[in-house]
Amino acid sequence: MIQRFIELGEGYSDIYELLELARANRHRLSGLFALHTVKNGQAVTSCVVVLHPTDPGDFQPLYICREGIPNPYVKPNKRFELFTQLANELGMEIIHMEVKPSSFFAEIDLYYQHLIGIMRMNRFIPPLQ
Repeated sequence: MIQRFIELGEGYSDIYELLELARANRHRLSGLFALHTVKNGQAVTSCVVVLHPTDPGDFQPLYICREGIPNPYVKPNKRFELFTQLANELGMEIIHMEVKPSSFFAEIDLYYQHLIGIMRMNRFIPPLQ
């Protein structure tokens, strides 16, 4: 199985695309995640939509708007409100996690590998087979 993050942007106007991806693929929706961190002294959140793997192909996409949305527990905001409304609309709960910022890693791919490892370890996504 291939599990890969697909970055849409930082959560400004691209948050609307993330929401539409979840709605359009509600039959494949596996989970909604809010990854909270502190980057450059700012409390920020990444919103993630995880779909079930394709069949055939065994490709599992994890769509992300990375570190551009203010952490809603520090600064309430409309963009995260929309993500919460999406979860309610689809009957899902958002899984909240505290993670290291992407700037902690030398390359963005290492950051995404780190996140996939955490998600596998917590059984939020399936292990490699």
